[in-house]
Amino acid sequence: MEESGGCGLSLICLTASSGVPLYSRSRGGIGRQLPFSVIGSLNGVHMFGNNLDVLLTATSTENTRVVWKSFHDSINLIVMSSEVDSSDLYLNRLLDNVFHAMVLVVGLEELVNIKNVERLKKDLRACYRLIDSFLTVSEKSGDLTQCVDCVVPYDGPILQECLDAFTHAAESNFGCLMAAGRVVVATEKWWRLAAQEVMLLAWLVASLALNSSRDYPVYLPHGSPTVPHRLLTFQLVPGVDVCVLCGPTPSLQKVETELVERYWRPLQDPVKACLRVQLRSFPASFPLHQGILGLLLINREQKKGVYTVQAQQAEDKQQGVSLSLEQRRAALRAFYTLAVSQYFPSEQGDEKKGKAASKLE
Repeated sequence: MEESGGCGLSLICLTASSGVPLYSRSRGGIGRQLPFSVIGSLNGVHMFGNNLDVLLTATSTENTRVVWKSFHDSINLIVMSSEVDSSDLYLNRLLDNVFHAMVLVVGLEELVNIKNVERLKKDLRACYRLIDSFLTVSEKSGDLTQCVDCVVPYDGPILQECLDAFTHAAESNFGCLMAAGRVVVATEKWWRLAAQEVMLLAWLVASLALNSSRDYPVYLPHGSPTVPHRLLTFQLVPGVDVCVLCGPTPSLQKVETELVERYWRPLQDPVKACLRVQLRSFPASFPLHQGILGLLLINREQKKGVYTVQAQQAEDKQQGVSLSLEQRRAALRAFYTLAVSQYFPSEQGDEKKGKAASKLE
């Protein structure tokens, strides 16, 4: 129940060598900016441990949990949470997501070989919306499960056929259709990307400012962390975007004016239908017992997941005591955390295996 109760959560990013703060972000009751003395103390105790060959990963006070994590001996991330049920699993995955979100936007080279701190601070501002999305209460679960949030559309085969043809016409093998940051359909090569990369790309698109089209440079954290690729996105209807990963060609204008019109204009109804299932994650024709308020279904082999806290079409017809949407989210996330931490610890080890690099070809 990471998002419920408590006072708040604060995230700090610093250079590992000198301890210079690069940014801090927060949610809840903790102030927008921690005092420099607090930041210095948190980083200082970690550096002191390193000098003694002691790895400090986490500690707790009466009402606060602190977790440290270093990346490439260059970037230190610290998260401090006073929320009631912040687990180590959640906090560690949060830090991992944040660092790889930074790689996605600015590239690994700039983070590993820091030549100008002030320039890096400026460049990292482009990450804020994506990082903040990991700090807010979300209708998705991929940040915790490290699986891709998906929806089951009404017209899956039709949408898949159109996406494959559209992506091929755009001189790429990597295409995806998203509804509110969840994957509706994707090409075979898109699914071959590391699960965290697919998750991060979906969260990135959902976090960007609304626009009819975008040409956005991205670095794949596991497949291409130092060489950027172009992420082209096109809004088909508000809330539904089609995305393509490609090289220098084709131009954004050509894809938008020629290919989007040719392939997606005839499918306006199936595209709009994606919005009708994005909260429930699957069509109303899928029967569920009235007692099911929410569910989290994960295919661990494919690293895909379906997550919803609005499983029923008619909430007023449900029997018994009902929980709020926030309580359902907290309960599902807490149960997943308990199950993985206590009964399926191998999944935490499998996480690294699931990050095998996939190069664009």
